[in-house]
Amino acid sequence: MTRKLIAMLALTFALSACESEPAENVNANKPSAATPPASSPSQEVSPAASSDLRTGDKVKVTANGVTAQATIVSVDEKAGKVTVRVNGEKQDKTVAIADVVKQ
Repeated sequence: MTRKLIAMLALTFALSACESEPAENVNANKPSAATPPASSPSQEVSPAASSDLRTGDKVKVTANGVTAQATIVSVDEKAGKVTVRVNGEKQDKTVAIADVVKQ
């Protein structure tokens, strides 16, 4: 009976030594509740490009590989988007600031 207990203790110590992390550090690599989650990558907008665009400006817009002349209806610098009205069309389009070139 003593041999079985000693064998069980030896196995227990051997298994605990093989663990990848000690039990007290299991949550060490997890972010805490106070840490904000990482944001998804977003398109960076250069301040110079967005500050040049104003409502009413005449621009060239590239959308779906086609370049067209348009007029800026609104600029959303936070989202990096510009709403434009393409010449000859009735509906406005929202495109990335990077797709707009001031004339």
